[in-house]
Amino acid sequence: MTINNATKLTLGFFILAFLVSPDLAHAAGAGGGAMPWDAPLTTLRTDLTGPVAFTMSLLAFFVAGVALVFGGEMSHFTRGMVISVMVGAMLAGIVNVAAALGIAGAVIF
Repeated sequence: MTINNATKLTLGFFILAFLVSPDLAHAAGAGGGAMPWDAPLTTLRTDLTGPVAFTMSLLAFFVAGVALVFGGEMSHFTRGMVISVMVGAMLAGIVNVAAALGIAGAVIF
C-alpha cells in the first residue's frame, strides 16, 4: 500500500496543526468548579480516616492475621479472602499510621 503525495500533505498539515495549536484547548481554572460527587467523596474519605475506621481496621487486621496463623487447612479461595481483608484493613489504617509518624501526602488547593 502506497501513500500518495496529497495524503502525505494532508496528514502533515493535521499533525502540524495539532502540534502548533495546543493553547486552543481550554481547561478549567486552577480552582475548578464544584463537581456533584465532591461532597460524597469527601464524606467517604472522612469516614475512612476517622478513629472508628482506624479501630475497625486494626481489629480486621488482627482477626485476619489470627485466621492465617491458626486457620489450618484453608481452601485457596478462603485464604485469598482473608488476605483481601488484611490488605483492605491495611489500606484503611495506613492513613492514621502515616499521620502519627508525621508523614503527609500531597495537598492540593
